[in-house]
Parts: sequence; C-alpha cells; structure tokens
Amino acid sequence: MDASPKRRDFTPDAKGPLNGVRVLDLSRLVAGNLLTQVLGDFGAEVVKVEPPSGDTLRAWSTQGVATNWKIYARNKKSLCLDLRNTEAKAVLLDLVSTAAIFVESFRPGTLETMGLGPEILTGRNPKLVIVRISGWGQEGPYRRRPGFGTLVEGLSGFASMNGFEDREPVLPPMYLADSIAGLYGSTAVMIALREVEQNGGAGQVIDLPLLDPLFAVLGPQAANYRLTGEVKPRAGSGSTTSGPRNAYKTSDDLWVCLSAATQKMAERLFRSIGRGDLIDDARFRTNAERVRHRKELDLIIGAFITQRSQADNVRFFEAAEVTIGPIYDISQIVEDPHVLERELLADYPDAEMGAVPMHHVVPRLGGTPGSVRSPAPSLGEHNRALLGEVGVDDARYAGLLAAGAVYEGDSRPKGEHA
Repeated sequence: MDASPKRRDFTPDAKGPLNGVRVLDLSRLVAGNLLTQVLGDFGAEVVKVEPPSGDTLRAWSTQGVATNWKIYARNKKSLCLDLRNTEAKAVLLDLVSTAAIFVESFRPGTLETMGLGPEILTGRNPKLVIVRISGWGQEGPYRRRPGFGTLVEGLSGFASMNGFEDREPVLPPMYLADSIAGLYGSTAVMIALREVEQNGGAGQVIDLPLLDPLFAVLGPQAANYRLTGEVKPRAGSGSTTSGPRNAYKTSDDLWVCLSAATQKMAERLFRSIGRGDLIDDARFRTNAERVRHRKELDLIIGAFITQRSQADNVRFFEAAEVTIGPIYDISQIVEDPHVLERELLADYPDAEMGAVPMHHVVPRLGGTPGSVRSPAPSLGEHNRALLGEVGVDDARYAGLLAAGAVYEGDSRPKGEHA
C-alpha cells in the first residue's frame, strides 16, 4: 500500500441530508467554525459572514499558510460585510429571512449593541435557530470576561486533573474547549431544528458557552468530591480509577499505551509477561489494590516493555489478547495502514500546498454520508451571488462596495488584511 493519503477531488454536486438548510455564521475562531463545518459537511449551505479583516483563523498560519482556515472553512461560502455600516446590516437582515440557523460568538451584549439582537433576528424570521457562543454564557457574573478556551480549560477543572502530580497542571495542546463546544453545538442545532421542522415550533436561542460542555465531559468529578471530600490528584498517564493503565517507553525510545481495566484483562496481562504470581499478590489481587499500588505495578510492567520495540510490544501483546496500542506522533499517523485504508485523511487540491490533507467527514453515515464539496473560500468570494438572491443588483452592489458596506478580497483598505 502507498503510505500516503489518497488524492480526492472536491465534489461540488454532492448532496447531503442537510441540503437546503442555510446557515449564517458570524462566529470567529474554532468553536463556531467547527460547529458549522459539521453542518456544512452534511450538506448545509454555510455562509461565513466576515468583517473586512476576515475570520481570525485566516491569520493563524504555519509557514505562511492558513491551514486552520483551510480545514475549518471547507464547504463554506464567504460574504464580507462591515456590520458597522447601516446598509450592511440591512442586507444581512434580508439574508436572515432566508436562513434556518444563525451562529455568532461576540461577547455577550455585543449583538444587541449592533442592533442585531435575537428579537430583531426572530422578528425577521420566527423560525430562526440562533446559536450564541461565548466563553462563560449569556448570563452570570463572568459573562463579560474574555472567552478564550485556555481560560475555560483552566477554570473548568480540566487542567487541574491533567499532568503529573509533582509538576504544574497541564493545559491541552489543542483547541479542546472550543472543539467540545462546537460538537455539542452541532447536536443542539439539530435538536432545535427538529422542533421547528417536525413539531411546528418556533426558533429559539441556544446559549453555548465553552465552559458548560467541557465541564460536562469531566464526568462524575463533583459527585466523587462530595463523597470523599478529596480533590482528584494528577496521575500523569495513569489512572486513579482502574489499573494497570499507563504509557510505557519502549526500547526504540517510542511509547505504547496499555490498559487492563477489567479483572480478566489484568490476569491475562500478568500471565503474558510470565508473572502469573501477581494474580494472587495481595497488592494486585483486585482493581482497588492495583490502583493503590500502581507505581509498583508500573515498574514491573515497564521493565518488561522496555526490552522490546514499539512494534514488537504491539505484536506480542496483541497475540496475547492484551489491550495495548502504540502512541503515535503525527508522522506515524499519516503512514498508518488503518488510517490510510479507511481514508481518515485524504489529499484535496490546494493552490498553495499542491494538496492539503483533510480529515474524513465525521461521523460516517451509511445512507446519507457527508462530503467535501468545496475548498475554504477567499474573502468575499460569494458576495455577488448571495446578495443577488435578496435583490441586490449590480448597481446597488457597486454602491455597497463604494460605501464600504461590502468588501471583496482585493478591496479592503490598508491595515484591514488578515
């Protein structure tokens, strides 16, 4: 097998189950863009309503290439409006009448200050589903605080649980709070849209802070604290719930992850490494004892694993039907045969990179699959077509452009380029 992603072309004529659903996306950064990317992947028409400076993701670059924008803005159209301009707000409200979903991520109260609050939007379109993304929510004493995901990952309790007990808390190396909020948000939109389309209900406002979804996925931490009065300690890659479970270094300076969280799996592990005696060892006889003595157990398991390479460990323990796997970095993931065969990644045409690797549409629907129909748009690429739908002819468009209500990629004044 060729150890590289398959090349795929965009499929502009593909349809999805959300075909015919128009989304106006005024959000910035990751949470809103991921939410609407999911909708776009399944056929929704996502219109990115961008300011003259463009979505912030356009400025997040690697070696001068805006890879974040290429991924999160696929399957979207770009409309560039300066919403400080009265005429720009007027054409946006005309588009609101044609939309099913409206997504924004301004600081709470900003939309109202702009004269675009929910009552104005639903006045134009009573069936409109409005998603309001923020750091802390539309209500509460923290509502005006800056809403960056890093701050949420700190306050939520996530960082305090992450890392090693003798070192500082560790913030995630990716957009964790934003991503979880985006995924929760896509589910919430579908629930609200079903209320409109199937139950004949009105549109509604979805209050989607980054904090609530991240706190929710931490599970029973509050219940455990109430029962024990103890704060969950940082355990590195180990677990304070089940054992053995950890990351172990191999002879080739790589790593594997092993989890033997059930009693049968732990016993199978002990036998496979020639230590069947551990099954009756009082320190390791039960899960509770294994957790209590996890450091001692990790030394025993680690001493066995460190004698073999990553690949040899995986082969050995898989043959013994013990749950183990390699810990990959991105250079290994993109060459993994399972990843390649399932096309978890595919190369799509790209003017700057030649081909840009993108993840597969997730989740995979057997009957109505999603698709990658178009690349991320240039700023204002779809201005004329979109505004033409609400009666803006060439003469009026020229007037909007001259008045600074509408911008195209090459019409922004100096200092406005992302």
